[in-house]
Amino acid sequence: MWEKNKTSICLAVSFILALSAFWLLPQLAFVVFIALLIDLLLHPLVDHLHQVRYIPRSVGAALSLFCFVTLATGLIAMLSSTLAASVQKFTHDLPTLTENIRELFSSSAFLSQEIDNLWTELASLSITAVRSSLTMLPSVFSKVLDIIIILFTAFYILKDGRHIQEWFARLFPAKDHLRVYRLFGKILRALNIYIYSQLAICFLMGIVVFCYFSLRGLPYAAVFAVVSGVSEFIPVIGPTIASAFGTALTATVSPWVALQTMCFYLLITQINHNFVYPMLIGRSLNLHPIAILLGILLGGILLGAPGMFLAVPFIVIIRLVIKDIYNAAKQRNEDEAPPLLPPES
Repeated sequence: MWEKNKTSICLAVSFILALSAFWLLPQLAFVVFIALLIDLLLHPLVDHLHQVRYIPRSVGAALSLFCFVTLATGLIAMLSSTLAASVQKFTHDLPTLTENIRELFSSSAFLSQEIDNLWTELASLSITAVRSSLTMLPSVFSKVLDIIIILFTAFYILKDGRHIQEWFARLFPAKDHLRVYRLFGKILRALNIYIYSQLAICFLMGIVVFCYFSLRGLPYAAVFAVVSGVSEFIPVIGPTIASAFGTALTATVSPWVALQTMCFYLLITQINHNFVYPMLIGRSLNLHPIAILLGILLGGILLGAPGMFLAVPFIVIIRLVIKDIYNAAKQRNEDEAPPLLPPES
């Protein structure tokens, strides 16, 4: 039994230990994860420089990292100088906004209390999401040692990623080297599709929401653009919270504007989930909404807000590993099945 399923058991245990590192050793795990994320973002560029421009991978990795650090630094500086003021103003005006919403439903004590509780919860979640998006990267890169470790780890993964995959594959029985190597390739391709698609959807959603609030002359356009963009990293739950929060805010302007905003959010959500998301990601991830919801809830319980962000990538990895183990067992059973007897004459 052990010999037949050695590779499958080792794969399951290895990925369980790797994923549990985010709970047992969160700082180290997140540093490695960020380095892997940088690799997934820059790997196509390094491959292009190496295969098309004939630039050595070490030089291509260094150039790509330099461009990434420059772009990230400029983006963080721009957000810090523009969005921080909007967030501070929004936080300052939040009590007044809450009171305005309470007055809209003052005729019903029960409804007023429920709306007040819902608004407070939505505001708390949204402000936390915005602040997390602004402080997550600075907090990770707050130490010089972390910066050095992340950049060097990302550099060597970009430079020697294929050799690292081959080394991991050789840790398993020789007959399964190709199987394990292909599994790593499938996982990296799926994560690459997910990350690029999610980034595209986040930027697209943020720009559309910003344009809507700006063109309508509604306040806090930048805040709600970031809330809508960041919320896309938490499928189903995130966009719902962002839509409810944006609609509740515009209710302080007028009920008619709130109704229009609700219709706007419903429209862009349907376009996103029925056209944009399938076009960018397609059926490559093949995740059921129930699996996504349960994964987000479990990730939030175990790791808090970061766990909710990491839920879908974790589910993708787990699904691919389980599928690989199932296919290997199915193939082995077919190979060991006795041959069919010829029909009697």
